[in-house]
Amino acid sequence: MISMKPKLFESLMQRDLEFRQLMEDLKHKATVHPFLKRYCEVGLKERLFSDMTGALGHMHDTLVEAANPEMIGRDIITVRPTSETMERFPLDEKAIAYRYAEGAYTRLSGKKISTVDVYTNIIAEASEEWTREFLEDATWNVMDNMTEKVGRALGESETNKILALYAAIANADLAGGAPIDNAGAAVNWSGLLKLHNAVRGENWRPTVLAINEIQLHQLLSDDKFIHAQYLPAEQVDLERGVIGSVLGMKVMASTLVPNGIAYAIDTRVAAVMLLRRDITVEDWEDPKTGEFGVRATTRFGLGILRSKAVAKMTNISTSL
Repeated sequence: MISMKPKLFESLMQRDLEFRQLMEDLKHKATVHPFLKRYCEVGLKERLFSDMTGALGHMHDTLVEAANPEMIGRDIITVRPTSETMERFPLDEKAIAYRYAEGAYTRLSGKKISTVDVYTNIIAEASEEWTREFLEDATWNVMDNMTEKVGRALGESETNKILALYAAIANADLAGGAPIDNAGAAVNWSGLLKLHNAVRGENWRPTVLAINEIQLHQLLSDDKFIHAQYLPAEQVDLERGVIGSVLGMKVMASTLVPNGIAYAIDTRVAAVMLLRRDITVEDWEDPKTGEFGVRATTRFGLGILRSKAVAKMTNISTSL
């Protein structure tokens, strides 16, 4: 699986011509745009940066670092960079695929079509708007905090779109031909075995277990789960909900995964995220209302390529 974290400012300035041009455009706008102007002026006044480029670079890095913990979606799908508006993927003879189309996910049957076209026309975005009067008095800490808020919201927006892709898979198209009903009980070791077996029964190998934080804590109450693998510190990232792996599946927990649902996914083959443009900082303004702000976006495409590589468990207890 390819997992792509958003790149920081220095790395992009060295390698990405399009990003460098974007920064040049923002530098020009920062002389007139109320938020960008105030952000750079205060940063320079407090000697946090030596020039405007350094201030805008910090803004980009702040967005990236705030968004990254929320972007667990990139850990439950294969991410591939692209410069194309569309890429065509071949399907197995009996594969059932899904693609994003006009605000919804459309089912494609492999028996009727041998390829699926994935278009990079999905935009995840987040923004904050403020009045000119507010910005005139905004301190550095306030503006930096607002920038972090935009980054977190962007990470959540992107992850929600990826989770919606998996949620759109029809029950009959899932591994095992139906979701696994947990009968209202807490998820436990036996439930993990059922999820794992459903994907293996389709001749795929699940690489990720995606669950809600409540289900993670249910598992942490099960001795069999805890003893399955003692977790060395380097495999644990509690901020991002990563606690290592079990049965060959990397455990990813997030409150964005619906409480009461769990997925076992072979991310090598199940779906693809084509990343056309990673986190981008943009200015935003509405002169009519006198509001100004900053917007962060990513542009990408999503498609399910082999739905049988996804197992789903439902009707899990939503409390500890």
